Amino acid sequence: MKTILTFLIVFSILVIFHEFGHYYFAKKSGILVREFALGMGPKLFSYRKNQTTFTVRMLPLGGYVRMAGYEEESELRPGTPVGLVLNDQNEVIKINLNQKKPLLNAAPLEVTSADLEKTLVIEGYLAGNNDDFVRYNVKKDALIIEEDGTEVQIAPIDVQFQSASLPQRMMTNFAGPMNNLILAIVVFIIFAFVQGGVYSSDSQIGEVMPNSPAEEVGLTKGDLVTAINGTEVGDWQKMVSIIQKNPDKEITLSVEHESGEMEEVQITPEAGQTTDGEKTGMIGVQAMMKTGFFDKIVFGFSQTWMVITSILSVLGSMFTKGFSVDMFGGPVAIYATTETVVSAGLLGILNWMAFLSINLGIVNLLPIPALDGGKLVLNVIEGVRGKPLSEEKEGLVTLIGAGLLVVLMVLVTWNDIQRYFF
Repeated sequence: MKTILTFLIVFSILVIFHEFGHYYFAKKSGILVREFALGMGPKLFSYRKNQTTFTVRMLPLGGYVRMAGYEEESELRPGTPVGLVLNDQNEVIKINLNQKKPLLNAAPLEVTSADLEKTLVIEGYLAGNNDDFVRYNVKKDALIIEEDGTEVQIAPIDVQFQSASLPQRMMTNFAGPMNNLILAIVVFIIFAFVQGGVYSSDSQIGEVMPNSPAEEVGLTKGDLVTAINGTEVGDWQKMVSIIQKNPDKEITLSVEHESGEMEEVQITPEAGQTTDGEKTGMIGVQAMMKTGFFDKIVFGFSQTWMVITSILSVLGSMFTKGFSVDMFGGPVAIYATTETVVSAGLLGILNWMAFLSINLGIVNLLPIPALDGGKLVLNVIEGVRGKPLSEEKEGLVTLIGAGLLVVLMVLVTWNDIQRYFF
């Protein structure tokens, strides 16, 4: 139960931050955000504030921001039965499409035509009476109750997505992934403060474990390993990598003591075992921990950049080594990892959350139609052409991209199920 709860909380936080990026910059650009949804599927409850309806939906995976005029279909077609609520000036302030819950103060109307974008009028026959034709003006901030009961504001043309400038639309599309990267930086900084500091990336020894090979040969805190077997060591990871490759084999460390004295030390790493049963060398030392305030802040940026470059390296290998489904992990893989992360405590959860946030941001920036990166590509094409693609072409491109994503998700999910459960 703890694993499930952690998974849902972390995933929800990532989605909220991602969608809030789109929401914030859309609002700043004058674009009406009709709905901010957490989760997918049927609506559980909703709350309206500042022209936006905030909803929580049944399936706690994903979420979305619904911007006016953005991939929306016409809501009122000829023949649609609706209920209209009028103000004292006989203007429509609410349109009810939910036939299961009619409004007591609403006038029944069978729509013959409606324009809720430009002229803001609705026409039809009252109570299905073909002799009682009426035409009403619709308030610019009128509400419409959709068939599932969700109450959102109508979307006049001047507050629709396409009415914003190209730079504003590009920033709105980019803001979701950007927020995920910002979140990762913040979480890594919190990680550093909770841990009490950050481990140095250089090859200086911080702690020496009791009864370890390092203690036996006289290594102490502050010693700097400059080379192993004559090979220069510039950072901690390179030093660890060489040591791990030499279990039960004597190696020579070139060490610079804090006094400045240089010394050659012969040491034999103990043989440990990795989770897959392979032997790995260990000498019993930890990296030097930096506890300065500025060091912890810098760690948030440097660690985020390190993860970004690692992910980009993996993505780039698709072009050099070929595509493999094993390069990706879906919700099943994320959930399977959660149990291990939870057992590692708060630090493990924070590290995992930041890593997932970066992954979500980078993946969404891939130039695939239906993803934010694909939308940015369409924005760039519009900038080059001086005009956007036609709605039909853009819709087709988006549909193809969505189809590819569905196929990829099915393949990744099936691969994850086989990997973790069989």
